[in-house]
Amino acid sequence: MSESPTPASPVVLEAWFDLQCPDCFQALDDVRALRATYGERLDIQLRHFPLPKHKHAYAAAQAAEEAFAQGKGWPYTEALLARTAELGERGEPVLLEVARELGLDAEEFDTALIDGRHLLTVDADEAEGKAIKVTGTPTYVIGGERLDGGQSQDGLRERIEEIADGLLKG
Repeated sequence: MSESPTPASPVVLEAWFDLQCPDCFQALDDVRALRATYGERLDIQLRHFPLPKHKHAYAAAQAAEEAFAQGKGWPYTEALLARTAELGERGEPVLLEVARELGLDAEEFDTALIDGRHLLTVDADEAEGKAIKVTGTPTYVIGGERLDGGQSQDGLRERIEEIADGLLKG
């Protein structure tokens, strides 16, 4: 029985999102399309860049990290982004409702928001984002190139695909 060759490491796409940002909700169409096209060959990583104008984005970032800890990070992120207006109006109760709807441990979410166990992760992402000159969301980083979708997302997916294809051919 011969061993199958080890697959190449996936290409990493960092998606810098603010989870109260309507533009990031729109960007989910691109994220889903990229997942469908590349599957395991593209590792899409959520990076947090809560914008000061969104008062619940920082708590939302911490909640998303708790969702990743509970094994449903992207489903939680997508469900929360679908409710950006509601999050803006009602705040943290929405974070717990989304957790319950996905069958996550909402009490643990509440505890995580109180004890701040994910603060360091969110703070580190925010600091790194500032260091690489992320100014708005969504912003993507792939192959060392920063693509800003905060102004317009037109053509972004195509550019990400160009870079990913080039890196995968390697």
